[in-house]
Amino acid sequence: MTMKMQIQGETLRITDIKELGAANSNDFRDKARAALTEAQRNIDIDLSQTMFLDSCGLGTLVSLHKTTCSRKGMMRLLNPTPGVQQILELTRMHRLFEIVKN
Repeated sequence: MTMKMQIQGETLRITDIKELGAANSNDFRDKARAALTEAQRNIDIDLSQTMFLDSCGLGTLVSLHKTTCSRKGMMRLLNPTPGVQQILELTRMHRLFEIVKN
């Protein structure tokens, strides 16, 4: 799985995610959590290249959201593709996550 992670102050920024589903969501979650140090409270996930998101991927996003909440931080989803945005709206997850479109 190819993705890039960068630390920007209190925020872990994850980019270059092509898909987030059953095949890779556990790996994605574990790598994201492993990259968090005590200093990071927030996670920004760039979904501008994500073409596939399934229920396992949604579960991973919810899990990471809970992780940031426990640190009194927040998770943002950046620029979701139209297909991913539709899934977030159909599942009402767009109400849980802060979605930022640039």
